[in-house]
Amino acid sequence: MNRRIAITALASAIAIPSFINVAFAQNPTSSASSTSGNTGAKMGEAEAKHAADTLAAGSMSLSASRVALKKAKDDDVKQFAQFEVAEQETIADVLKGMRDQTVAASGQVKPPSDAEVTSQLDAKGKAMLEKLESAKAGSAFDKEYIKGQIEGHQELLKIQEAYLATGKDRENLSVAKLARGQIKEHLALLADIEKDLKD
Repeated sequence: MNRRIAITALASAIAIPSFINVAFAQNPTSSASSTSGNTGAKMGEAEAKHAADTLAAGSMSLSASRVALKKAKDDDVKQFAQFEVAEQETIADVLKGMRDQTVAASGQVKPPSDAEVTSQLDAKGKAMLEKLESAKAGSAFDKEYIKGQIEGHQELLKIQEAYLATGKDRENLSVAKLARGQIKEHLALLADIEKDLKD
């Protein structure tokens, strides 16, 4: 188990900089992007939907993982929550830069505030977050958090697959490919953690 977590951490450390570099790769500059230094990937209708859907699903994972940092008891669950917070904060920052070319380009990650994350949640996401926030810390919380992460990652995977089947922009397709690989790795890790929590 610890070996798989270490591998996932290493994969995230390698993939996230690649994810950022691809997201900001060679595109014609607009007046807004020239001013801000943001020359992000092109946003057509399919790209905008992909970014919005990924951000919405990722916000649920991020908000739940922030709660888990405070309440999780199992060491593997805590470690997964730490990885997920770092990854989802980075992805949210990347997507914000891709969607809004007035955002200044930067090598630093600016994590979204709790209010920004909550504003991305739908009614179901807000209800799930309230349930986690009101739950008592312990094994029941850990199981509920991991169950929610599996469902959320399955949804994130569907979003990437849908864009990969229809998208046309090379940079956005590359971002979706990288995200898909990370999501699949996380689903495998989550399945191992879920099994361990049942034993």
